Amino acid sequence: MNVAFFNSIATWGGGEKWHFETSVYFAQKGYNIFFFCNPDGVIAEKLKQFPQVKIIPIKASNLSFLNPFKIKAVKQQFIDNKIDTVIINHPGDLKIAGNAAHKAGVSRIIYRRGSAIPIKDKALNRYIFKNWITDILANSEATKLTIVEKNAQLFPLEDIKVIYNHIDIAKFSSIETKRDDQFDEDTLVIGNLGRLAPQKNQHFLIDLSKQLTELNIKHKILIGGIGELEEELKAYSNAQGTQDTVLFEGFQEDIQAFLSRIDIFFLSSLWEGFGYVLAEAALCKKPIIAFNLSSNPELVIDNQSGYLIDKNSIEQAVEKILLLKDKDLRQKFGEYGYNHCSKTFERNHILNQLEEYIFLK
Repeated sequence: MNVAFFNSIATWGGGEKWHFETSVYFAQKGYNIFFFCNPDGVIAEKLKQFPQVKIIPIKASNLSFLNPFKIKAVKQQFIDNKIDTVIINHPGDLKIAGNAAHKAGVSRIIYRRGSAIPIKDKALNRYIFKNWITDILANSEATKLTIVEKNAQLFPLEDIKVIYNHIDIAKFSSIETKRDDQFDEDTLVIGNLGRLAPQKNQHFLIDLSKQLTELNIKHKILIGGIGELEEELKAYSNAQGTQDTVLFEGFQEDIQAFLSRIDIFFLSSLWEGFGYVLAEAALCKKPIIAFNLSSNPELVIDNQSGYLIDKNSIEQAVEKILLLKDKDLRQKFGEYGYNHCSKTFERNHILNQLEEYIFLK
């Protein structure tokens, strides 16, 4: 059986991480794995260390699906390599690889959906999901529901399989956490990780810090990440007078080290298909505050591992932060979150589900 992963995105994100790690795992188990990827992208660079995965270079743009020569070339690669199953991650790739795989007679064309954003009810989408896609794999129940939110007839809901993202629990368990001694015990250290982008909504954290300061609550908010809004966010922080309490920490290579420095993790995102970072924070035994939306309730158990609050509610955020000044409560929530994520997202458990779904179905 020959299985192909198709991801032409040059940069690195959650979807690319899943595609890369999953393909490598099954290749190392002895399955015949092919990877269609951008030869100049991050995935191709990382795959150089894993010769078991057969790389097929592909460059694509948003308009590639209109190029019949591109479609024909990809179709021929599917035929030449006798691909039985293809797993596609990006909506743009879906228009190219889905079409080419359909023309090549690939048995299973799986669209792996990782974003909890509703699919638009457009004629092209209706055609793709009716004629090309044979299976859909979602990374959360929230993502599953958004697939048919705009059109209940787009794809049979009962045929959309949910398998959570896999996380290496052992990797986190081996890390010794140590609070940042840069700050005194009376200072509550709140952390956030993510791209500095509109979806991640870090403006909210600046507003939150301003309110906490006005209430004389000693705190620091550490924001890890880089992105398009970096200069805008820094300027906004200066304008709000929070430059001493909101600290931009830049790109974080070592997620566990960052999380070990904080008391509370706060996810300000407006949506998440699957909040990897929520699971990572829980595995570092950190209590979490997040908005009650998207897949967050699947990762954060309200009043047990953290708090789920209304979107952009400064008032509720302050209320929960005041509760979490209690060190014993933080520890209790941290332990509960660790146990929940350990059982629910354990790597081998999830990969066994994927193996059955992809190879044994």
